Amino acid sequence: MRVERLTVREIELPLKTEFVTASGAVGRRRLLLVDLEDEDGTPGWAECVAGAVPGYTAETVDSAWDTITSRLAPEAVGLRVDDPAGVAAALGDLAPAEPMARAAVEMACWDLAARTENLPLAGLLGGTRTNVPVGIALGLAGTPEDTAEVAAAAVDRGYRRIKLKIQPGADLDVVRAVRLRIGAGVALTVDGNGVYARTDIDHLAALDAYRLQMIEQPLPADDIGGHAALQRRLNTPLCLDESIATLADLEEMVGLQAGRVLNLKPGRVGGFTTALTMVEMAVAGGIDLWVGGMLETGVGRAHNVAFASLESVGLPGDLSPSDRYWDRDIVEPPWTMDSGVLPVPHHEPGIGVEVNEELVRSLTTRKQEIRFAP
Repeated sequence: MRVERLTVREIELPLKTEFVTASGAVGRRRLLLVDLEDEDGTPGWAECVAGAVPGYTAETVDSAWDTITSRLAPEAVGLRVDDPAGVAAALGDLAPAEPMARAAVEMACWDLAARTENLPLAGLLGGTRTNVPVGIALGLAGTPEDTAEVAAAAVDRGYRRIKLKIQPGADLDVVRAVRLRIGAGVALTVDGNGVYARTDIDHLAALDAYRLQMIEQPLPADDIGGHAALQRRLNTPLCLDESIATLADLEEMVGLQAGRVLNLKPGRVGGFTTALTMVEMAVAGGIDLWVGGMLETGVGRAHNVAFASLESVGLPGDLSPSDRYWDRDIVEPPWTMDSGVLPVPHHEPGIGVEVNEELVRSLTTRKQEIRFAP
């Protein structure tokens, strides 16, 4: 099985409502899609999770475009991917500091391999769950009471966990209002996206009063030691996200006891091969796992659902159905939630949904195709 063609394209989709975090606001999502084809015409699809501007990480849509088209695609075309885990090794040295770009190519190869073997992607990864629990992330918007009403509506719809984006000046009041509105029995988490400082440790410790499932990434990504100090002050588990970009980062997290939970996004850490190794390390270190979201289309959602089907990935993820963000998703059928879970498509090969290629073409703002030339 050899990659005969790789196409990278940028599309743009408007979000149904603007999504606001401490890192900024997003109203329209620029996205990169990678699709591959082997010598028999079997496809493989994936999505790059980089944002339009730096903030969450240094990678952007534009930097990932350059990395994929100039460095990764020429190497990937012609590559044999019978064992998709080998793709990470083949591409790793080409873009060591661009894991999101690498992940888009590597994860498309996993989809291609699964389709070629007539296996669901979840099965190829080792996933056995038939459905995965769904949480929802609520952005920074309106008053604490407004957020509480939105959270209550999400609970009524069936979401298994509510996550609140927070920042200094918009944290304790919001959490208090939401907890009072939804009650003590609903899993509630908060996410600071790294905008707090070590001088805020006493303030953050006040969150213990609200019986949170976790506090996600309050301090900057490069301050794993600070998270360790904060975790010693807290009863609430800390969850790291942006801090864990490499296996060495995760090893440091475990060694320093800098948190008890990991938000593991395959598209952020270089792809499935690295993410699977991280699962093994986290389980050995006693760290709980879940899969976060990056405002993906149904293509990225499909990869996340497949990964979340692993038995070790037990906590509800940011895996909202298609209509949470998009008026019309680019996959058929769209992702739908029933009783707080998304079904894992174990009866379809690959990612389990079909890309609406006509719609994708209509949304494409730029495209580049690379073909194998023996």
